Amino acid sequence: MRGAAAFARLFRQGRRIEAEYLQLLAVPAGGPIGQVGYVIGKQQLKLAVDRNRLKRMLREAVRLRRPGLDRFDIVLRLRRGCPPARIAGLGTEAARLLDALTAARSQ
Repeated sequence: MRGAAAFARLFRQGRRIEAEYLQLLAVPAGGPIGQVGYVIGKQQLKLAVDRNRLKRMLREAVRLRRPGLDRFDIVLRLRRGCPPARIAGLGTEAARLLDALTAARSQ
């Protein structure tokens, strides 16, 4: 996902699903296949290596669930500061959020 307008649309209109550290925002896809964006601020994770590691984990969680997520434009956002030791668990948290999104839409 690129551009401030795409992110603004999700922050303004998106359905929010919250977890301890992550927030998922989703709207119906604007095109034939949904796009994904990530918001991980320096205030939440100071080191670039930690931010990049988290992005890789989030991308993998999305990739594994991708056929079911194609109907949505999604933003995964780190809501609050996270100790570097907890980063490994955020992939599981992201997976739960993504599964909740697809489960809610299939019912």
